[in-house]
Amino acid sequence: MLPFPPLSRAELRRYSRPLLVPEWQVAGAQERLRAASVLVVGAGGLGGPVVLQLAGAGVGRLVVADADTVDVSNLHRQTHFELADVGRSKAAVAAARAQAINPFVQVQTAPMLTEQNADALIADVDLVVDATDNFEARYALADACARAQKTSVWGAASGTTGLVSVFGPDPAGSKSVLGLRDVFPVPEGAESCAEAGVLGPLPNIVGGMMALEALKVLGGVGQPLWGRIWTFDALCAEVRVLKLRPNPL
Repeated sequence: MLPFPPLSRAELRRYSRPLLVPEWQVAGAQERLRAASVLVVGAGGLGGPVVLQLAGAGVGRLVVADADTVDVSNLHRQTHFELADVGRSKAAVAAARAQAINPFVQVQTAPMLTEQNADALIADVDLVVDATDNFEARYALADACARAQKTSVWGAASGTTGLVSVFGPDPAGSKSVLGLRDVFPVPEGAESCAEAGVLGPLPNIVGGMMALEALKVLGGVGQPLWGRIWTFDALCAEVRVLKLRPNPL
């Protein structure tokens, strides 16, 4: 017997395609998703695809945190925005798009994550998605997740390279936590998309992969990227999955 209320007829019709996937159905993943809450930090090139995919998939509550506004230079890759959105809040626009996709989910906005509010923002969600391109916010979020032993899906896209991993408590129940700082110490002189550039399709590919990892974690299916990192080289279409170890420095 499932630990969650059964899906309604309308939900069964809406989610009929994922429910045809045997692993998804057997795990009761759709019901798990409906009961879950996710904080997505960043609503741009990575966060936008994540928010829309998780809303479409049926995550019960989404919180979108981003203080940035839409700029015309975003439009080549952040396809959840249009020209009329320039100057508007990224979080508000992304949340409205997500809500329009699926009325069964609750979508909220929140201020951009900082060291001061990080603990409070992650406190009442089941999963955190780090879709920022701001290194200060990335590490503030990583530190908060480490303190709370909260699982997070992390991704990055720059130039022609994409990365995705899952950080947090070991899925086997170990108390050990592999966090962002364990693998990537604070970078010196690292460039953002605004400085390094990025090809338009890349953030959408990486964001889609981040959404998939989030669904696996929340639904209890497959093997999420705990202790591993997915890398994508767009120039040669090469994908590699590498094992991670804590950085000794």
